[in-house]
Amino acid sequence: MFGGASSFSDKVDAVFLYISALTIAFLVFITCVMIYLVIHYRRGKGGKPQDIHGHTLLEMLWTGIPLVLFLSMFYYGWTNYRYLREVPRDAMVIQVTARQWAWSFTYPNGRQTSELYVAIGRPVRLDLKSLDVLHGFYVPAFRVKADVVPGKNNYTWFQADQLGDFDIECTVMCGVNHSYMLSKVRVIPEADFSAWYFGDSAEAPVLSQAGAAGTPDPVRGERIFKLKGCVSCHTNDGGKLVGPTWKGLYGSQVTVLAEGKEVTLTADADYVKRSIYHPPKEVVKGFAPQMPKADLSERDVDDLLAYIRSLR
Repeated sequence: MFGGASSFSDKVDAVFLYISALTIAFLVFITCVMIYLVIHYRRGKGGKPQDIHGHTLLEMLWTGIPLVLFLSMFYYGWTNYRYLREVPRDAMVIQVTARQWAWSFTYPNGRQTSELYVAIGRPVRLDLKSLDVLHGFYVPAFRVKADVVPGKNNYTWFQADQLGDFDIECTVMCGVNHSYMLSKVRVIPEADFSAWYFGDSAEAPVLSQAGAAGTPDPVRGERIFKLKGCVSCHTNDGGKLVGPTWKGLYGSQVTVLAEGKEVTLTADADYVKRSIYHPPKEVVKGFAPQMPKADLSERDVDDLLAYIRSLR
C-alpha cells in the first residue's frame, strides 16, 4: 500500500496512520464541541443552568464508542504484532551479537561480517544476543526493533523488499561510545547474495579484498577494528577507555612495563604487532594488563596497522 522497504513497513505504518487519524478526528470533534458549549452557555447570555442527573443514552455512548475504538486499535495492533513474531519456516537464521560498541553478524556457514547482507525478497530471522549491556536493534526503514538483553535470547525477522543500504541503530544508551553502534543492512539481488554466500571467497563483502599485491588496506582495518571488538577498549579520536587511544599512536613514544621494568619504546610496526600477538608482555603504563589475545590473521594485523598509521 505504501511501498515500504520491508514486509513490515506497510503494516506498521497502517497501524500508526489508523491511530493517528482517530486521534486527530477526536481532537477536532472535542475541540469543536468545547467551543460550541463555551459560547452557547456563556454566563452573559442569561438564564439559570440546571443540573442533569442521569442520562442512560449519553452514558452508553460515551462508554461504548471509546470501548469499540480502543478494541479496534488493540485488534489492529495485535494482529500485526503476531505477524512480526511468526517467522517463516524458510527464513535464513543469522546470529546477531551486540557489544560495546559494535554489531556483528554470523551466517549459517560461519561467515562473519560487521554489516548485514541479505537477499531481496528472502525472509531473514535474526537471533539476538548481547555480550555486555542492554542494547536495542533497530532498522528504521524496515520498522524493525527488538531489545538485545544480556543473558536472554531474543529474535526478530524481516523480509527486505527494496534494494539498497539501510541504517542499523542502537536504541539504548549503552555507554560512552553509544554513537559508534551504527551499521548497515545491505540488500542485494538474490543472485549476488548466492554468489557470495555459496562462493569460494573466505571473506564476507564487508571485509573487502586487499589492494594490488596485497597492499595493506586501512579501510578494511577500520572495519576489523569494529568487527573484532577493538573499539570496546580503544578509541580512534584521542579519548581514553580501558586501553590507550590509537589516534596519534603510530610513531609516538610509549612507556610500557616489561618484565616489571619501565621501558620507553617507539610505537612502530613491530611494537604494534607484539602488542596484538603478545599483549601481556608490554603493558602501557597506567593501563591494566587485560587485553585478550586477538584471533587475527596476518593480513588482518597488516590492515589494522595501516589503519593505526592513518590516525594522525
